[in-house]
Amino acid sequence: MKKLILSAAIILGSFSAFAQQSTPPKSEVTTQTVQDPYTEIKMEEVPEAVKSALIKAYPTAILDKAFINEKKEYKLQITVGDKVGALYADATGAWIKK
Repeated sequence: MKKLILSAAIILGSFSAFAQQSTPPKSEVTTQTVQDPYTEIKMEEVPEAVKSALIKAYPTAILDKAFINEKKEYKLQITVGDKVGALYADATGAWIKK
């Protein structure tokens, strides 16, 4: 009986001897930046069709900045009241949903 208890104690002791300390995995933080393909242009360079479409859709809007990309799509930063937003249009004044 003593040998049975002693054997059980040795076996249980050997289980705890092989226990490993777990270390949390290291996580890397990666950041991605999206480049805006639009370049800023002067207000005078915005086509009249885009300006008239803006006035027709948003009569109280103030055009703050205008941008263009290589596809001749325009990004308009506008202010309506106390809200600021961006609209997208092509050269003919048709709105683009993005």
